[in-house]
Amino acid sequence: MKRFDSNTPIAFKTGTHNIVPDANFNFQLNRVIFWDGGDEEEVCRECGGIKTSEDWTRTLTALERKAHDEGRTQNEIAYARMAEFFMYDSDPQKQVQYEKAAALFYEYYADYFESGKVSRHAVPYQTGSLPVLVAKASDNGGGTSRGAVLFHGGNDSYFEELFFPMLYLAQGGFDVYLFEGPGQGGVLRVQNMKFTHEWEKPVSAILDYFKLEDVAIIGASLGGYLAPRAAAFEKRISRVIAWSIFPDFFHVVLSDHPGNVASVIEKILSSPFRGIMNGFYKKMMKTDELVRWNLLHGMYAYDAKTPMQYIERIRKFTLHGIADKITQDVLVLGAREDHFIHPRLFHEEYDLLANARSLTLRLFSEEDDAGGHCNVGNSKKVLDAMLSWLCE
Repeated sequence: MKRFDSNTPIAFKTGTHNIVPDANFNFQLNRVIFWDGGDEEEVCRECGGIKTSEDWTRTLTALERKAHDEGRTQNEIAYARMAEFFMYDSDPQKQVQYEKAAALFYEYYADYFESGKVSRHAVPYQTGSLPVLVAKASDNGGGTSRGAVLFHGGNDSYFEELFFPMLYLAQGGFDVYLFEGPGQGGVLRVQNMKFTHEWEKPVSAILDYFKLEDVAIIGASLGGYLAPRAAAFEKRISRVIAWSIFPDFFHVVLSDHPGNVASVIEKILSSPFRGIMNGFYKKMMKTDELVRWNLLHGMYAYDAKTPMQYIERIRKFTLHGIADKITQDVLVLGAREDHFIHPRLFHEEYDLLANARSLTLRLFSEEDDAGGHCNVGNSKKVLDAMLSWLCE
């Protein structure tokens, strides 16, 4: 295998594609291309028939084998990593596939670690550890450091796919600490550490370990809740970038429903009769395979035994009741066509963050190729927005 040269200039692909009708599958395929290193033309050509999670795994695994046979390691890593994504958590092949993709990633990008541009750490946490990648400004052409940045993903992230954004921020002048917390990446898949809404706990462990003060924190997707939550209780954080509009996980789930329907669902789930929803969800799981995958994965990642227990877990992921403790400068980055998170939720977040020292919203659209979830089609534009705000 020919390794990737760490002196190669960072380049982000730009654009978005309508590859399949299902919005979630379509987003994940764009993610394969723009975040994970998949071949744009190949993914668009070969993945248009994906309709189920089985289709997904079969198609991505075939692309992985083809890329391997042709010596296209960067593409192989993308397909190997994302082939695992829609496997059921009960499938023993899921962890095998994850570990294979991770090992290939660190072998291919070894030059970054051997040259000292990036270092790997394991921060002790509870019964295991939190993996952290550190890229210092001074080691990556960023000159004298402008400060420290904690960086993490969200509900279904792998921190390897944020590797080049980490390097880009380091080149922009910041010492970046990219990490996975409970419920994410290998912390979930290998250590079986489930999500916690108390994100300040893993964040504090990392700040203690590296002896950091006066840091910024960036959280993507669900990280749009997690990062502000950490800032509410951890005052070593001075600036917050919420890379999505995420005031309340449950409200995000309901945001696709008409107002009256959402209100009825919320009343049922708050009533003594909420147990009837388990039967409703189980019926949906029998008729809609993607709903089944989403619920089963959610129950696994959030340590829930029933769909309703999963709903009860995610209802803890809310800024309601704690937002008044967020007194830092806050930047919220949204996307006008985000299929997961409706931008109107910013009104709720705005009202909650009344004590923020400053509050800035940047809403991107398809005109920027950045209108999808976490601005998947234009990483450079959104990272430049972060750097501009951090440098003010």
